[in-house]
Amino acid sequence: MIEKIKLRVSQIEKSFPGVKALDKIDFSVRKGTVHVLCGENGAGKSTLMKIINGIHQPDSGQIFIDEKPCKINNPTQARSLGISMIFQELNYVREMSVEENIFLGNLPVNKFGKVNWKEVRRNTEQLLLEEELPYSPTTLLKDLSVSDIQMLEIIKAISNKSDIIIMDEPTSAITLKEVDRLFIKIRELKARGVSIIYISHKLDEIFQIADEITVFRDGTVVDSRPKDELDIETVISLMVGRKLTNTYPKEIIELGENLLEVENLNYANVFRNINFHVRKGEIIGFSGLMGAGRTEVMRSLFGLDPKTSGVIKIRGKEVVIKNVRQSIEKGMVMLSEDRRRYGIIPIRSVRENATLSHLGRVFYRFRHHPRVEQDMVSVMFKKMNVKTPTLETVIASLSGGNQQKVVLAKWMLRNPDILILDEPTRGIDVGAKFEIYKLMSDLAKAGKVVIMVSSELPELIGMCDRIYVMAGGTITGEVHRENFSQELIMKYATGTLLSNEVK
Repeated sequence: MIEKIKLRVSQIEKSFPGVKALDKIDFSVRKGTVHVLCGENGAGKSTLMKIINGIHQPDSGQIFIDEKPCKINNPTQARSLGISMIFQELNYVREMSVEENIFLGNLPVNKFGKVNWKEVRRNTEQLLLEEELPYSPTTLLKDLSVSDIQMLEIIKAISNKSDIIIMDEPTSAITLKEVDRLFIKIRELKARGVSIIYISHKLDEIFQIADEITVFRDGTVVDSRPKDELDIETVISLMVGRKLTNTYPKEIIELGENLLEVENLNYANVFRNINFHVRKGEIIGFSGLMGAGRTEVMRSLFGLDPKTSGVIKIRGKEVVIKNVRQSIEKGMVMLSEDRRRYGIIPIRSVRENATLSHLGRVFYRFRHHPRVEQDMVSVMFKKMNVKTPTLETVIASLSGGNQQKVVLAKWMLRNPDILILDEPTRGIDVGAKFEIYKLMSDLAKAGKVVIMVSSELPELIGMCDRIYVMAGGTITGEVHRENFSQELIMKYATGTLLSNEVK
């Protein structure tokens, strides 16, 4: 039986200053199915979803729900029409509690118009119990990790009991166990007749849940077919307009002496006895499950968080790093896993964001030198293949992948010796991933050090010379390239194998 069309858009067009984001888009989702959208960052996927959710208004075209034309002016109206959206860039209020964030904009009120907090608490506890999330309703979001907040955004959308749920990169910050739980929930929603639009760059996972796949490129639909008529290689080729013959451009080079050494690094009850080293030209990875302490170690190393004890050596000499400025001065920089909170200033231009870490190059002799700044940024953006209408474009309007490349460009302007990349490819497409991998290889060839924290085992195995594995705040294993395997790494990550058991 062919399911009826639940949502359809016809001839949708949308332009922003200097760029046409959508060009005559026709797209439809059937009732009780998962329709996956694929495409490079900036291809138009999120723009179309924001139009469906009422955040943007189309320049032309029509939206139909149950084949009835409708105009969606704002997200509140979208919700009243049964549409919910999980955003790629997490939107939350850090100082609010879990229960306040879940019901933000949808708080139940009594007959006197006052918020029914007892109902809020009861419903929140029920949702947390159903999804097996170990948080208190009163926990503030600022005290949760990115993956925790991602899971809360998912249950927030589900709690609205919508007929159409848009999921924009819902698994970008959650563990494999949580992904499995999400897929079970998606299948339950399908069985209830809910239509799901699913955007993801993780091509292996989309083939697990998709009924249909539509591929976007440069603001147009290039193909739309049932999942069974496509494979991963075909989807990649449709997305980028060419074949990517080498997903991981890792090069084996001769390594130099130790550039960075970390000895017995400790921080309260967060991590303990962290010891590792990195040689010139080496790419090392840090793997582990959520809560293993990988990000916390890197934040402490970079000066964002303190350390209780331990020694950091650069080029054999002990260094003191108590803040980010000292780390940058020592030639060590870090790309955070949460670029919106720590990597960019959303309301400022791409030019301003790119030069944040290197203002001494553009402010000197008591004045600003705009031509120097523009030339410097233009050269780096060309090298990094940053796609932006102009240098004055507000960075928040760029796709996630291009925002990530702007943050990388900011650090590349410092010409660092040590680059810490925390989840550098989260939420970006295969083309942008390849460019980041190529940058990592180029830095290694230049004798730099790259430390990559990632939840994606294939990219760690594809790009690293060695991988340190963490569990419970400590390093449980070190795996060399010749011994790489997902099974071995997962044994270390789950604590079922200790480092002295395998040589």
